Amino acid sequence: MPRRTATMLASTLILITLLCVGVLIPVPYSEMSPGPTVNTLGEARGEPVLQISGQKTYPTTGNLNMTTVRVTSADYKMNAIEAVYKWLAHDSVIVPHETLYPDGKTEEQSSQENAEEFSQSQESAKVAALKELDIPVTSRVVVATVVKGTPAEGKLHAGDVIRAVDGTPIKAPGDVAKIVTKHKPGQRVAFTITPAKEAAAAAKAHKDVNVTEQVVLTTAKSEEGDRAIVGIQAGTDHVFPFTVDIKLADVGGPSAGLMFALGIVDKLTPGALTGGKFIAGTGTIDDAGKVGPIGGIEMKLVGARDAGARYFLTPADNCAAAAADIPAGLTLVKVNTIDDARNSLEKLRTGDTAALPSCSKG
Repeated sequence: MPRRTATMLASTLILITLLCVGVLIPVPYSEMSPGPTVNTLGEARGEPVLQISGQKTYPTTGNLNMTTVRVTSADYKMNAIEAVYKWLAHDSVIVPHETLYPDGKTEEQSSQENAEEFSQSQESAKVAALKELDIPVTSRVVVATVVKGTPAEGKLHAGDVIRAVDGTPIKAPGDVAKIVTKHKPGQRVAFTITPAKEAAAAAKAHKDVNVTEQVVLTTAKSEEGDRAIVGIQAGTDHVFPFTVDIKLADVGGPSAGLMFALGIVDKLTPGALTGGKFIAGTGTIDDAGKVGPIGGIEMKLVGARDAGARYFLTPADNCAAAAADIPAGLTLVKVNTIDDARNSLEKLRTGDTAALPSCSKG
């Protein structure tokens, strides 16, 4: 066989071998790509995303789109060739698998966590929006979870409102642990509560309730040391003066908080917050209206641009990453709080775009 032919044959066989290896050997990476965007002022699956009853609402125009990211599943095995191809593509990002699923987290565990974060983001969006409009919201400390096999099991329940511990009024979740840990394991501690059933009925009627009962628990020793525990985690619940429902399925995580809050504000105030423009954005939000960073900002920008957005409300802590590769036709607007976002939307309505706070690379 001629040497040239033999060399070409050997090279071909090596290439085929490398391709086979690339296909067969999995690599520890996952893919993120642009997900769908949803107008919080519009409808999803035939019903309004934001549904408000018991309070006057106003017509809205334009778009306040929340943005999402698609990710490969926890059990998806990416091969080396796929990783290289997707890494070279501009419409997806390759990240270490543990970034999306740390500590071997399963698909089910990740979905549950995302659902819980999404639910909490909805609650915080409602609180932030109403506080922004100076509409009173009643906050209360509740039992968030009860740990099995602890003194609280069967005696305290998720949703119980904690009014006092040992007679001391509870104003914040952290107050509960401060009082309980003053005890030694084996000592008794008294909880004054409103049972979850009565609390939920009152909240549904947009009222607070003063029905209380006392539950006495004997503290146990924590697994970490000699600290006294009763086996609950305290959280915060709210009573709203009217009903605000957010109807959006198959979405998880906390990153839609800002856009939900702005949508609620828009529906509760005269005039169009957007001025009829197509605006998208992202960002977590807390009860005080502070906007926090999110993951997958690059993919959310692409998804927003592809959906038709002209402006993108960007959490300040995501600005540097977002500004590194801005999709053509999209203008980034930096926001730290819901108030920042409203002020920027006012500038957009009046055409004062030069005064918009912008994102920079550094």
